[in-house]
Amino acid sequence: MKELMEFFERKDRFAALAGIELLEIGEGYAKARMKIEERHLNGVDVVHGAAIFTLADLAFAAASNSHGTVALAINVNISFMKAARSGTLTAEARELTRNPKLGTYEVRITDDAEDLVAIFQGMVYRKKERLLDSES
Repeated sequence: MKELMEFFERKDRFAALAGIELLEIGEGYAKARMKIEERHLNGVDVVHGAAIFTLADLAFAAASNSHGTVALAINVNISFMKAARSGTLTAEARELTRNPKLGTYEVRITDDAEDLVAIFQGMVYRKKERLLDSES
């Protein structure tokens, strides 16, 4: 899994730009966090939905690609439960189902008090291509 961690640290440039850090990756599982900064806030001083979505999406990508084959999102949905203004947000992605072509995942985004901020659900299409071979 160390190679996969390094892959996402190197290759997911948008998540890095947003200040998101991948903490853990395991088979069908990933955990990421984002320390809330001024740049993450929207016009009414709560964390922008796109920042929360990006956090969830990195955890989703890491969990769905953890089996070593390229997995690309074909459908995602996010529901926002609570506004966040400061502190750190954590996203934990868990695999719900997997077959050779499709996988479904749930990502729970929580705040420092472990209150639920958002729920992200996603489905991926699995390609035959090996993930680490896609770097070239």
